[in-house]
Amino acid sequence: MSLNLEQVKDFATQGFLIVEDVFDDKDLQPVIDELSREIDERARRLQREGKLSDLHENEPFERRYALLHRQCPEIGERFDIMHLLGRAMFDFLRHPKLLDVAECLLGREISLNPIQHVRAKLPWNGEGEPSKFENVPWHQDVAVTSPDSEASEIITFWIPLVDATREVGCMQIIPYAFKQGALRHQAEGGTMIVPEEMPDIPPVYAECRKGGIVIMNKYTPHRGIPNRSDIIRWSLDLRYHKTGARSGRDHLPSFPVRSAADPGGVLNDYETWKRLWTEALSRPQPKKLHRV
Repeated sequence: MSLNLEQVKDFATQGFLIVEDVFDDKDLQPVIDELSREIDERARRLQREGKLSDLHENEPFERRYALLHRQCPEIGERFDIMHLLGRAMFDFLRHPKLLDVAECLLGREISLNPIQHVRAKLPWNGEGEPSKFENVPWHQDVAVTSPDSEASEIITFWIPLVDATREVGCMQIIPYAFKQGALRHQAEGGTMIVPEEMPDIPPVYAECRKGGIVIMNKYTPHRGIPNRSDIIRWSLDLRYHKTGARSGRDHLPSFPVRSAADPGGVLNDYETWKRLWTEALSRPQPKKLHRV
């Protein structure tokens, strides 16, 4: 799928774009099945260790993890792309439909950025204030990259695995504000824009159905809102940049996933990808990953 000229203009003008119906169920199901298998394996291990009683085996993907997490939060430890290193996830990171969209904004020399996550936003029970993990504060993605990547064009592709409605806790985005460049952030309350620097522009709700993508400029302010539904807001948070540019996390693997100039330089080997991440994470990690 390619973006049309109006969509490219909208992204360049507003700093974000919602593209519906990029993927169909058969594109996303291998990733969902892989995550489901990992959850099941963890649940059974924790049950054997006496840390979890009910496996909730008959619950669907949209609910099971939340029920297990309530019993034993340990099930969520290191539950992220770089730790799971699943083959279906590796294939999806290089999915032609995703790269076709990225090519419309980045050109034909595209690298996968190492800042990538799978997120399970759990339902909020309404008690007290949501934590920063349940309701990520206003921030720009540039704030979680190193200063040496300031000139790099790094674009976020946020992909829901369920319908991301307001009730389920979709993102809020401030349009046009990316033109102000990098805003000051603070660490208190999670990496967030300093309140007095918040743009005076009404935010919009970035509702997006399963199969769509929310695309954001790295300077676009956005935040999460509470998930007030009874399902998990599963999503993938991926980034791509132009090959040759600094990734913002030089100590982690970044590699070409599409190239017209050097097709042989594209990484297509799953075992190599696993090895790169395993080796990178085995080395001492920088103490400071965010700019604050």
